[in-house]
Amino acid sequence: MKKTISQATIDRLPLYFRTLQLVESEKTSIISSDELGKRLDITPEQIRKDLATFGQFGRKGIGYDVHELKNKISNILGLHNRWRLAIVGVGHLGGALANYVNFASLGFSVVALFDKDKKIIGTEVNGIKVNAVSSMKKIIDKRAVDIGVITVPATEAQEVADKLIAAGVKGIWNFAPIKLSVPSEIPLVNEDLSIGLSALSYHMSQD
Repeated sequence: MKKTISQATIDRLPLYFRTLQLVESEKTSIISSDELGKRLDITPEQIRKDLATFGQFGRKGIGYDVHELKNKISNILGLHNRWRLAIVGVGHLGGALANYVNFASLGFSVVALFDKDKKIIGTEVNGIKVNAVSSMKKIIDKRAVDIGVITVPATEAQEVADKLIAAGVKGIWNFAPIKLSVPSEIPLVNEDLSIGLSALSYHMSQD
């Protein structure tokens, strides 16, 4: 039976991974849960509990081998799979994502871009040609795309999601401010930027 992992634990794993990348770049080979916790403002107890969900890590009284723990978390997150992304909607946000240099260090690569605007189709972003949405299925299949990234207006997002799924993507990363309907076997992550800004506005408005 597959173990159920809390979403909160899953959400913290990328934070651990990113911090360990930084620690490794600082030429530090060993780190304690106390030090990792200070860097992330997370209690050492919570870190140890999260990691214990996936097995035995580190040595008591010594700490964690930074390189080893980083690689183990990378494997847990599946970053070794080298996921291939297609972005649909090459406006300001889509273009920014296509140019995001840190995707490669996380094991992701953007391999296809799509748009319906004739002025954008045929142009290149970060060396990748923008193709028409009508060619999506053929290109996604040819380039073995795993993840579809949606950066189109909310009114177009569901149609794009349907086309991505029909083309064979295994997961969807949605930036459109709308709830999408996808099959249960297709992982879906929503990034609604307005929610974060609204929450920030709330905190800044309090006396």
